[in-house]
Amino acid sequence: MAEKKDLDFTYSTIDEIFRLSVGETGDYSGAKYDGNFSISLEEAQKAKHKFIADSLHIKKGSKVLDMACGWAPFTNYIVKEREAKSIGLTLSQGQADACQKNGFNVVVKDCRYIKPEDFGMFDAITCIGGLEHFCSVEEWQKGNQEKVYSDFFKTLYNLLPIGGRFYMQTMTFSKNMIDFKELDVNADKESTAYIMALMVKQFPGSWLPYGPEMVIRNAEPHFKLISKSSGRLDYIETIGQWRKKFRKFSLKKYWLYLSLIPRYISDKEFRHLVAIFKVSPNRVCFEREVMDHYRFVFEKI
Repeated sequence: MAEKKDLDFTYSTIDEIFRLSVGETGDYSGAKYDGNFSISLEEAQKAKHKFIADSLHIKKGSKVLDMACGWAPFTNYIVKEREAKSIGLTLSQGQADACQKNGFNVVVKDCRYIKPEDFGMFDAITCIGGLEHFCSVEEWQKGNQEKVYSDFFKTLYNLLPIGGRFYMQTMTFSKNMIDFKELDVNADKESTAYIMALMVKQFPGSWLPYGPEMVIRNAEPHFKLISKSSGRLDYIETIGQWRKKFRKFSLKKYWLYLSLIPRYISDKEFRHLVAIFKVSPNRVCFEREVMDHYRFVFEKI
């Protein structure tokens, strides 16, 4: 799994820049347009939050565990719109600090190892984008990917009552995924080999599940699948809207960009990260169907 230092590299490094671009409780996961790309990013994110809350039957007083909560956009929604109670988990100290400053109950803790004695039981659980970080390249190479996911679903099983629901949103590899041996940051800049190598740089310690079938298979026998849908086209649009917001001028934000120049000069790995601002590797992977993106609703049986 991606370690705390990996997630701090991915998330805490861009924490302030992200919040200046998208807002204090900005959502760093795919929105839900349902084919209507005329609506704003904010409207599409709220549509996603409503879909999740409705699917999980979240209502006033519901106790919800928001795993991999990011900057707490879903927690913000259910606390304000549903009067629910939420505990958020993240491995990024930057995210946790921002969430706590904004009044949310968010702690730095590995969600794979949560037990009932930590926070009690929950009426519903979400994990929006977290699964993408659960299995490292090394764990996949050792053949442990299925076990990583199976163990996680056992953790969820112990935190929910019978009939309790869990929502998961995750990227997956898709039909045009290439062999791992082909990944190369020195490959042609237009090639999938280069784009996928950038993906590994962007999300160190992380490797994706191979299709929705791998996720569903490892949810059994503890959970039944209630719904599954692809958000690939929605995510392509989401990324396009993010990039516009990242480029929108703000004196403080551009000063932060300038402050990264010394690191850009001295740190080769950081230069790979900066390349991501020029070309969005995950967007290209969605467009080429190297990757897909799925929303799952599971129910404990």
